[in-house]
Amino acid sequence: MLMPLDENFNKREMDPVIVKNSGIPLHVEFINEVRINKSAVEKRCASAINRRTVKKHNQAAWLLKAITCMDLTTLSGDDTEGRVMRLCNKAKNPLRDDLLEKLGVKDLNITVGGVCVYHQFIRTALDNLRGSNIPVVAVSTGFPAGHTPKKTKILEIKESIRSGAQEIDIVISRRHVLSGNWKKLYDEISEYKEASGDACLKTILATGELGTLKNVAKASLVCMMAGANFIKTSTGKETINATLPFTLVMSRAIREYFELTGFEVGYKPAGGISSAKDCLSQMMLIKEELGTKWLHPSLFRLGASSLLSDIERQIEHFATGQYSSFNRHGIA
Repeated sequence: MLMPLDENFNKREMDPVIVKNSGIPLHVEFINEVRINKSAVEKRCASAINRRTVKKHNQAAWLLKAITCMDLTTLSGDDTEGRVMRLCNKAKNPLRDDLLEKLGVKDLNITVGGVCVYHQFIRTALDNLRGSNIPVVAVSTGFPAGHTPKKTKILEIKESIRSGAQEIDIVISRRHVLSGNWKKLYDEISEYKEASGDACLKTILATGELGTLKNVAKASLVCMMAGANFIKTSTGKETINATLPFTLVMSRAIREYFELTGFEVGYKPAGGISSAKDCLSQMMLIKEELGTKWLHPSLFRLGASSLLSDIERQIEHFATGQYSSFNRHGIA
């Protein structure tokens, strides 16, 4: 057995107490004061990549932590009940038993943070995740484009809640951001928050379609003011998805909102994160900007489908000294 992993991974730690976001009135003046220095953002992100590296035990520990924060996702037009069943089995057992034994963490019951599916597969996911404490996440509100009537979107949220989804990922209307209509965006998210009840509401900004980093920052703040529990970068269907500049801008919006209200809002980068290296860069930036508390599934999720395959390969290399081919690590 390898030496147990360091303090960066401790699945047995008590869940942190989260001050959940209940929203505040819209402060348009505060939103209009937002300024973003694009060159400074890019410089900060570049330095974060160059300055921070983790190796060996520390890297394995960070990657195990990443698994526990992952929303394992299948959102394809050819999804089937069989694929969702296989995804749920992988969610409950993301790593092989022999790897867990070599790492000395078999008793920690490592699972992913959630399973994300379309509405019609909620029941299949619930049936296959029963007893695992892994939440089912449903995408909603006309995902991914969001071009459906508001009444339909609200009904979709309510139906997903009734079907058993514990978390709802909604898409915002990008036109409100691009036109600077913050009141409409605020009202829209407020209605989604009311419809979702006690479920965790994650708002997808589709950052690659918002035009500027300033728009990303403003949209992040408006969504949090309206009561979002998480802000999420992308649907995964856009050309540009979860980049480090988006993560920096959105994490600082979360920090600013926390300093203003005391509410703790989670962050979910999604789309384009397919390698362990990219995943670690995201996590390190979050730790530096928001602190270790935000590297917990209640405040941080990684939206991913193929990422787990590369993480499993990297952990296998650490444990055995050999890389395996990607086709040995199918997800679903």
